[in-house]
Amino acid sequence: MPRPGPRASRRPPYTVCAALLLLLTGCAAPGAAPGPTAVRTAAHAPAAHAPAAHAPTGNAGAAGPGAAAALRPAAPTGPFEIRMLGQVVRSAIPAESRQALVVTGNSPDSSEATAVLYTRDDPTVGWQPVAGPWPAHNALYGWTDEHYVNDLRTPIGVYGLTAAGGRLEAPGTELPYVQSPAFTASGEGFDGESLEGSFDYVIAIDYNRVPGASPLDPTRPLGEERGGGIWLHVDHGGPTQGCVSLPEDRMEELLRILDPAKVPVIVMGDVAALAR
Repeated sequence: MPRPGPRASRRPPYTVCAALLLLLTGCAAPGAAPGPTAVRTAAHAPAAHAPAAHAPTGNAGAAGPGAAAALRPAAPTGPFEIRMLGQVVRSAIPAESRQALVVTGNSPDSSEATAVLYTRDDPTVGWQPVAGPWPAHNALYGWTDEHYVNDLRTPIGVYGLTAAGGRLEAPGTELPYVQSPAFTASGEGFDGESLEGSFDYVIAIDYNRVPGASPLDPTRPLGEERGGGIWLHVDHGGPTQGCVSLPEDRMEELLRILDPAKVPVIVMGDVAALAR
């Protein structure tokens, strides 16, 4: 693992149970497209109002019955899109996806982020926020377009959410769920915080893994050097190795909401990356 640079005062990377050491190399393993219609903003953010038409020149009294209509602001058309996402990122969300957890990092090098869950149950209406914003953490050194083992950055992109697990019983979820003591976490995080309970609930992020497989599955289709074991898991109060963490009650809520039939995805990265 590289020595911490700009945050050298932090403690060494955290450790987890031996079972996970043998299986995972990401946060879970320590040390080692829009249509042709106009886009509308998401409902939770202020809508961008169309400017009023300029008043007609000449004799306003002779303008006729269409004059009043011309002065009204144009009504927005088309389905709502997720406001902070640019064209490239939007186009990466599968057309069949109806749930998207958007995790927005504060900056490319920040380990703090915000998560909002959106649904698209009616394509004519578009994306609507249904949960959040929630506080979140990502990797110690922020975000990257090309993740490698031990770079202490979280991979940017759009990834499926197809399997879950944890040390505790499932809180009620439609996702395939594996309960195992192998999800036991121990040691300290980068800020000296306890890691106990971090893996009580996890949702595997389909970066460099077989979609639908257990979060503990060690298969790395892109190669071991590209890392893996990138999860959503319980927040421990500090930066992660590469995962995204949420408060425990939010992880429980997310597990109950996510539905495989809606092809849920996570859209994650810093503000600038998501605006592409």
